[in-house]
Amino acid sequence: MAMNQPKKYGVTPPVSQNFPTEAEVAANDALVAELKRQNNFEGLEETERRKSTLQLIQKITVEFVKHVSKTKNLPQSVVEKAGGKIFTFGSYRLGVYGPGSDIDTLVVVPQHVTREDFFEHVPTLLERMAPRGAIKELTPVPDAYVPIIKLELSGISVDLIFARLALQSVPITLALKDTSILRGLEERDLRSLNGTRVTDEILELVPQQKTFRTALRGIKLWAQRRAIYSNVIGFPGGVAWAMLVARICQLYPQATGSVVIEKFFLMIGKWPWPQPVLLKSIEDGPLQVRVWNPKIYTGDRFHLMPIITPAYPSMCATHNISVSTKTILIRELERGRAITDKIFSGQLQWKDLFSKHTFFTDGCKYYLSIIASSRTKDAQKVWSGLVESKVRLLVSNLETQEAIAVARPFNKGFERVHHCKIEDEIDAVLNGDLRFQATNVKTETIDVAKDPAHAAAALGDSDGMAMPNGNTEVTTNEDGEQTIYTTTYYIGLELAQDATKKLDISYQTKEFKEICTGWQSYHRDLNSLTIVHTRNYDLPDDVFSPGEIKPTRPKKKVSRKRDLDAMEETPQPLNGLKRRRSDEKTPTI
Repeated sequence: MAMNQPKKYGVTPPVSQNFPTEAEVAANDALVAELKRQNNFEGLEETERRKSTLQLIQKITVEFVKHVSKTKNLPQSVVEKAGGKIFTFGSYRLGVYGPGSDIDTLVVVPQHVTREDFFEHVPTLLERMAPRGAIKELTPVPDAYVPIIKLELSGISVDLIFARLALQSVPITLALKDTSILRGLEERDLRSLNGTRVTDEILELVPQQKTFRTALRGIKLWAQRRAIYSNVIGFPGGVAWAMLVARICQLYPQATGSVVIEKFFLMIGKWPWPQPVLLKSIEDGPLQVRVWNPKIYTGDRFHLMPIITPAYPSMCATHNISVSTKTILIRELERGRAITDKIFSGQLQWKDLFSKHTFFTDGCKYYLSIIASSRTKDAQKVWSGLVESKVRLLVSNLETQEAIAVARPFNKGFERVHHCKIEDEIDAVLNGDLRFQATNVKTETIDVAKDPAHAAAALGDSDGMAMPNGNTEVTTNEDGEQTIYTTTYYIGLELAQDATKKLDISYQTKEFKEICTGWQSYHRDLNSLTIVHTRNYDLPDDVFSPGEIKPTRPKKKVSRKRDLDAMEETPQPLNGLKRRRSDEKTPTI
């Protein structure tokens, strides 16, 4: 009788199957302790509320399908069997969620239930079936690339997305692994199903899920602290980081989470890009859809750091990475390797790995401030998201300048509110002046605000989204002040060592503005976009955390200066209102 062969993980044999040493176990215990100190785990009470919330949403889903089935006069036997099931994906499904994390939830229904039904009936059923006062937020975004209902239920943030299968019923026993369920689906339904299918595949492809989760918590925290966590801006997102960690788990199947992190920096830092990271061989399937293949598709050949999703149809999760963001990622991986080496030699601790980025304090001398602004709050939600989705295009264009060695985008925008009395004050705000910023409204980064309309636009969904507020009439407060909403994105510029010539980026910034203002819902009397050059010592105070030291203006030297004063792009507010005269220049680098 043949002996059972151990399951093989990955597309290559493991590097090592050694069991952990006592020192490695101790390092893992120290890692978990540090993650707890960093508030990376939530309490048991919140976890139980998550489970109860999901149970309620499952009940609502079944009731929703029954209700729609009845309204369409289907036989009672069909109504009773129609079913409906929810699936989770993202950080919750992977088991790496923390306090305040969203639950990404997929609502799967049979073929006679439509997306229109979802947005018409689910919000009403949520209000009716949830405990009184349990819903604090309920925002449908039906026009998004992946339509979504955002809600806060019993203190838990939930993102509901919809998928309709070509089945007469969706039983509670349904699984999504079989590719045959993808037949006959619309593209939007395929996109919705992809999140759950990829997450489930990742969990199946790691040798030890507990080890994987510990390591992924550490890598996610590190990436967030180092400001290299954002698919939209041009860094890996959550799924990509999870796949990288999963690949290291495959290569070291018996390792502790601490060793997986150590090997992560060693292996990924030296990875022979553009060789793709694969968790399993790419599969063919039953659909006429595109599957990542650089031999067939020219665009796939230009992916700099391809990390390929394991579920059919396989796609590159990191197609947004640019030359500059790749450079930053490799630097951070090298830094991580140096620190983890010292952690295992007893010279440093895990908290040193998780120290905050120095993007503003010691990153660059020169920055571009990309200021998206609107005269209404609802309009700003979508406009700022649209601009965010295009920042990576500006980064790629800046990279064509020989004088620019690296154009590093910060992974979050800063939302500010301003009160202005006259047009001159509004014009100043549109060009980065913070003198009229509201003192009673705290500056927030977009990840804290978590606005669903902004998120939908930032994910590239805005091309099909109408502006939420088409009314261009601006209201004033009792003091006669108009409110202007701005979101500023920052790009740090590292100049090449031989950059002695004048640096002209007028073409790149002009093209970027044309791309953004070419959006079909752009309104020149409502939206504005300006790009301002900012020296490090002129950065706003609110981009610095307490205890951080803001750069100061250097004292003038007698020695000859490099001629870098010619980054002369005149920021023209593109809102059709009062514009700067052509002979006015903003401060230049």
